[in-house]
Amino acid sequence: MSAHESMEHAEHAEHASGSNKKIALLIAVLALFLAISETLGKGAQTESISKNVEAANLWAFFQAKSIRRTVVVTAAEQGKLTLAGTTDDAQKALVQKQVDDWTKTAARYRSEPETGEGTEQLAEKAKHAEHERDEATAKYHHFELASAAFQIGIVLASATIITGMIALAYVAGVLTLAGLLMTALGLWWPHLVHLH
Repeated sequence: MSAHESMEHAEHAEHASGSNKKIALLIAVLALFLAISETLGKGAQTESISKNVEAANLWAFFQAKSIRRTVVVTAAEQGKLTLAGTTDDAQKALVQKQVDDWTKTAARYRSEPETGEGTEQLAEKAKHAEHERDEATAKYHHFELASAAFQIGIVLASATIITGMIALAYVAGVLTLAGLLMTALGLWWPHLVHLH
């Protein structure tokens, strides 16, 4: 090997070394973005599950209150029928008082703003929890796609070092931008692009 060829090899190795450092930096940045998107994704997934459980619990409470209200309304209606057939004034007063109590209880079961446990308030809370669940789920889907883009980018950047095909590094760079876009959508506009 001549001195000239040795110099060319050294220059090529130095150029490859500089290139590999840039690719290694790209891999490190991709790994950082992957860690961030995975963390955001896990948080959104946990929030989605939590809000789903909350909504289910609220709807179950709503159903229980609705059943109780129906039972009390039915009892009040039955009491009104009993009242119509009663001639004794003392008995009428007693039945009327019971019918009034049942009617008040039924109204309270329907709307109880003080405690927030009337069926109207429970339905509102359950719908709100469902909205928050849907929001978190939409975020989760975006973060998952971002993570996939970053993971594929890492593989392609790694393959660039092995194969020397710089085009793979450019594709990894494009995937980095796509991953960042999906992360931004997940953070600020999770319903802009509808994903399932």
